[in-house]
Amino acid sequence: MTKTTGKSLHAPTLHHLEQLMTGLLEGVILMDPTGIILSANPAALAMHGVRAVEDLGETADDYATRFRLRYRDRRTLPRREYPLMRLLAGESFPDLIIEVAPVDADEPRWVHQVRDIVMDEDGGEPDCLGLVINDVSERFDAEDRFEAMFHANPAPALIIRVADQRYVLVNQGFLDLSGYAREQIIGKTLFDLDVLAQVDRKAFVKDRVANGQTVPQLEAELPLANGETTLVILAGQPIEVANQDCVLFTFADLEPRRRAQHALKASERHFASVFEMAPVAMVVTRGDDNRIVQVNAAFKTLTGYEDEAVIDRVADDLQLWNDAAQRQGLENDIRGHGGFRGLDVQLLHRDGEPLDCLVSAERISIDGDPCVLWLYQDISARRRGELELVEAIDAVMKDANWLSRSIMDKLATLRNPRTSAGTSAPVIDLSKREREVLELICQDLDDAAIADRLNLSRNTVRNHVARLYAKIGVNRRSAAVVWAHERGVGA
Repeated sequence: MTKTTGKSLHAPTLHHLEQLMTGLLEGVILMDPTGIILSANPAALAMHGVRAVEDLGETADDYATRFRLRYRDRRTLPRREYPLMRLLAGESFPDLIIEVAPVDADEPRWVHQVRDIVMDEDGGEPDCLGLVINDVSERFDAEDRFEAMFHANPAPALIIRVADQRYVLVNQGFLDLSGYAREQIIGKTLFDLDVLAQVDRKAFVKDRVANGQTVPQLEAELPLANGETTLVILAGQPIEVANQDCVLFTFADLEPRRRAQHALKASERHFASVFEMAPVAMVVTRGDDNRIVQVNAAFKTLTGYEDEAVIDRVADDLQLWNDAAQRQGLENDIRGHGGFRGLDVQLLHRDGEPLDCLVSAERISIDGDPCVLWLYQDISARRRGELELVEAIDAVMKDANWLSRSIMDKLATLRNPRTSAGTSAPVIDLSKREREVLELICQDLDDAAIADRLNLSRNTVRNHVARLYAKIGVNRRSAAVVWAHERGVGA
């Protein structure tokens, strides 16, 4: 499209047309040296969202009142830096990138890549000035989307340009990780801020960066702004940014994992020290069969076993428990509930001597493996004292008539605590008459009262009592009461 003015224009020569055709890329705006816009092709009009050349403006000044231009860094162009104005000033600007919008629009609508062209017939003063425009909006829209995603990505990342090995982009994740400000990184070279200073296979990595090649995952100590370093895994991927070859570096912060590993090792060292020095016998077992993997000094003192006799063995190999069925039941409790606390058990010393203990167990993890920690508190001395007390009471008591049932229950518990902890007492089959006699004994009745109650002779009752004593293994009335209370008879 063209328009004419009152000024007489010389018809373009063939030489002018050849120059114009050579420089034609997408759109062309022609202007005479006085600043009057002469013509614009349809592509140039479309790049400004207008239908006719008049909509661009009569002159370069008029154009500046209708369109607002700014650089890619969002700085508004002063009127004197508009491409048409620079053309009039005789400046050259190959491949200038600008954002263009109508003056009443809030945001730019197009991104133009523009360059100047000067046409003259005889090599003297220019006869016509040309602005050649290439619409690169789609390319820069894609780059804007990439930058938005890049900056929004929480994973630390930065981009190095291959040509000069300068940092061209850095996201907030990397700034947070490293402690640097954005201006301390952008524009700096790998020599100024060497993020690869303490990377594995440093020479190999730098060679890959210089050639714009993929850098495989490697561990590195990333230098921080405070002078310290943090352990990371880095990887590099070649990409293209603004038509330039670059390498995108991503970082995974391993410092929390390293601190956790150090804390775990310190905790395990602490556990090992406490385990070995603890005055309570302790055992660590592993696997479904609870194979012994570790014992402490107190356990060896308690049982008489040394490491070589117990390590990688199971309790049945050592005949460690006096009641294997009880141990198996407790192992089932560990599998079902994770552990238990303070139950009465009886271990066997290496020489066969029984050891009364309170046992507790809990599932734990050692070096990542599931294990069970067993604690055995030796209460043999206490148990002997309790039994001696019971025997002393039995010795001075001829009958239990004056003892309350609560005292009898306590005596039963002291005599056999494992029964009260839930282990069933041996079953003895009593006849109906023997059970009746035992229940009446528990009611503090003497032989005469029992004979009257059952309508029997006293001799018959004495015979029943004798047979009862023989069957349950006692020889006095108080012991029969304790035996009955242990089994819930007469309670």
